[in-house]
Amino acid sequence: MSDTVVMAKRLVKRFGAFEAVRGIDFTIALGECFGLLGPNGAGKSSTIRMICCLTDVSQGTLTVLGWPAHPGQRAVKRQLGVVAQDDNLDPSLTVRENTEIHGRFYGLDSCEARRRSDELLAFMQLEGRANEQVRALSGGMRRRLVIARALMGNPRLLILDEPTTGLDPQARLLVWGKINELKRQGVTILLTTHYMDEAERLCDQLVVVDHGEILERGSPGDLIHRVVGDDCLEVPGVDERQARAMAQFLDDYPVWTDRQADSLLVYGGQMDEVIDQLHWKNLLPRTYYRRRASLEDVFLKLTGRELRD
Repeated sequence: MSDTVVMAKRLVKRFGAFEAVRGIDFTIALGECFGLLGPNGAGKSSTIRMICCLTDVSQGTLTVLGWPAHPGQRAVKRQLGVVAQDDNLDPSLTVRENTEIHGRFYGLDSCEARRRSDELLAFMQLEGRANEQVRALSGGMRRRLVIARALMGNPRLLILDEPTTGLDPQARLLVWGKINELKRQGVTILLTTHYMDEAERLCDQLVVVDHGEILERGSPGDLIHRVVGDDCLEVPGVDERQARAMAQFLDDYPVWTDRQADSLLVYGGQMDEVIDQLHWKNLLPRTYYRRRASLEDVFLKLTGRELRD
């Protein structure tokens, strides 16, 4: 079996004259969680639809599980599990019926579908709700049910499109734990999310895309270190004059600065010396925060802080 589950080479997707995906290259290795990150309109959904064999590739090469990806490729579709952004459960059916019927679509007989349903409902901690109507479930339970349903066909590639959107912290932590458990079982996962802490915690490798192009790639830790640096000094309540004075003083240090609302952010190395020198020059206010830089800092540096529709 190949160690490469998805391979894209110079992948392009056009809608008329508009290029949603502009010649991107990436590979997803067997058993890893791969993150596809970007703001709205970056080309993520178009890429996922090509991987799911729901739309044609306009140009370039895309193979999934060793097969060329195209809408008629049933050999790929039967080995995928997909958790879409939207809740597409059938509210007229029970929790168990939603999973069992999905299993029948993948060729499971009634006994195997029941066995697999019971196994996955227990895995997602929904066994006590098996006979309830879907409409009686909370948002977190419904999301866990969508994941359980996506696993009914024993997929080799699980696609999670914003799997924890709208969940409370307890439900998110439970879903994160289950995703990590699936990784340990050898399931390959493609994840999109707007929660950078989620990507940082779950992804082995990721790409950041915008306007249909890949801006950066690597592991979360590598990207943080390489793109923004390991440390961040956050100074709130800084006006433009103060920010300019601090930035000018810091020109001689291996740091760079950014603004967020009325805060000045300083990223880079030698942060102990930077803080000492800012104190010595009376440039550092009484209130400031030092923290580890995060994947969210990387994302905002690469894609900007402007709102997207």
